[in-house]
This record gives sequence, structure tokens and C-alpha cells, in this order.
Amino acid sequence: MFLKKLWNKIFDPKPFNQGYLPMVDGHEVWFAEYGNTKGKPILLTHGGPGGSCKTKHIKCFDLKKYRVIMFDQRGCGNSRPFGELKHNTTDGILYDMERLLDFLSIKEKVIIRGGSWASTVALLFAEKHPEKVESLLLSQIFLANEMSEEWEQEQSSLFYPDMIEQLHCPLNKHQTVPEYYFKQLTSDDPEAQKKALETYGCFERVLGALSPRWGKVDEIEEKALGYARIYAQYAVEHYYIKDNEILRNVKKIKHIPTLIVHNRLDMLCPLQGAYELAKNLDDCKLVIVPERGHVGPLLYKTFAKEARLFLSA
Repeated sequence: MFLKKLWNKIFDPKPFNQGYLPMVDGHEVWFAEYGNTKGKPILLTHGGPGGSCKTKHIKCFDLKKYRVIMFDQRGCGNSRPFGELKHNTTDGILYDMERLLDFLSIKEKVIIRGGSWASTVALLFAEKHPEKVESLLLSQIFLANEMSEEWEQEQSSLFYPDMIEQLHCPLNKHQTVPEYYFKQLTSDDPEAQKKALETYGCFERVLGALSPRWGKVDEIEEKALGYARIYAQYAVEHYYIKDNEILRNVKKIKHIPTLIVHNRLDMLCPLQGAYELAKNLDDCKLVIVPERGHVGPLLYKTFAKEARLFLSA
């Protein structure tokens, strides 16, 4: 494992440009550019909410041909200040995407890449600015609608009744799951923070596991706490979008060529959302991967293959 990490570090793609957007709303958004300075631009971001970009996200693209731009969302990864919750909204992310393209003087249409929460961001950006988007490369579709929330917090008990019961155990009847755990994560009580990180903080990894177990936190890490707080705040606020907003506005992007790659047994983001989205797009290829879980090696391998075919068509 050590040798593999060392190998990846040595041979990771190196950015030809990186930096921060000018501060807005108290946030400095980090970005990095890879590949061909004159290549077709691909804009990507990470999942979460609360995650961060990694070089593995760009390795499926031909960097001799494409100009790949990735950015960390507000409060995430290399963006500053880390973990900041104020003015951290979905509209803020979409505005930062506009600013990033302007900052880099990109006038042509771009390819948008997004997986999981980043697929939500990609779809919302395309619906807001269809004139700026040439195509969409999506995976692990998350529509951030009422159906998605009900599945994660209630209906997943069809497969994980023991875990859902434990997750709900501390709640009173006036609280939702995100509301309770957000309060614990943002409290001044380290023990409350630990318990929230051990349960709600690792719930994404529980869904899809055949032998699920809660995490164990001996010492609170700033990165994990920042991730969990941002994730919980977005969940409390219903991801700062109207219910079913993506599908209600899908007509705005029906014409945009779209690739969707999704695991058959994704217990975090069930296939139904990806399937329904694909049916509402005129120029869409849906690839269902015979794999379980939200992420996995076959999903990554399949996406890389399908993205190359899609872009060369």
C-alpha cells in the first residue's frame, strides 16, 4: 500500500496553473488546471457536500488533448477558510463556477464532469447556464430531492433496519436526522462531536456495506469535522434547492449530450434517480454498472472507458 501511494504521488499529474479566486462572501475558492493549455476545457468538482478534489478525478482524461480545471467548493479541501459554514450554499457554488470561467477567460462551451453531489452541482449549473455547457459527464446521480432524502433517512431501513434504528435513537419527535446531528457536530462538546462523527459522519459508508459498522473516532480531526459539518448543514437546508428542482427544469438541458454511469446496487443514491433523469434527456447514454456500493473500482473503470468513447464520438 505504501509503495502504491508513493508511486501515485510521484506520477500524479502536475497542474500548470493553480491559485485562488478573489475572495467573495468571506471565501477564497481554490482551483487547479491540468493538461493542454489550449485544449477543450473540462470543469469538474467533488462530491459531498464537504469533500475535496483529488488528482484521481482527472486521470481518466487525455491531458494532451483536454484542459481540465478542478476546484474545491466553499469551505472544502484547499479552499479558505476551511470548514466555513457562513455563505456556504449551492447558489454560492454555482456563482463560483461562473466566476472561475470568467477568471480563466474561458468563453467557449465547457464539458462538465460531476459524480455524486458533484452531479447535482453539474446539473444545476447546466440548467442555469445551458449556453455555457457542451456536454455532461455524470456518475452516481444524486438529485437532492425529497425522494433522495426519504431514502437516505427512512426507506433505506428496508436493508439497514439496525443501523437506521441506531441513527434515529437519540432524536426527539420534533427533529430530523440532519438537524440533530448538525447540532451535535457544531456543539462545543467534544464527546457529542465524536458520537456524531462515528454515526452520521460515516453513514455514507454504511449504506452499501454488507457488514456495516459505525466508525471509531479516538481523536477529532479537523478535516473530518469540517466535512461532516458542511454535509449536515446542506442536508438540514435541503441542499438549498427546491424539491425536485432538477427534474422540473430538465427541459432546459434536454438537448445537451449527456453520459450517466451508475452502479446497479448503489444504496446511497439508488439507480431510480439516474434512470428517471436519463429518460427525460433527448441525447443521453445511461450505463448501468453491475457493482454494489456508491463507489468502486468497476465504476471508475467503466466511467473512464465510457467517457473516452463519449468524447471521441
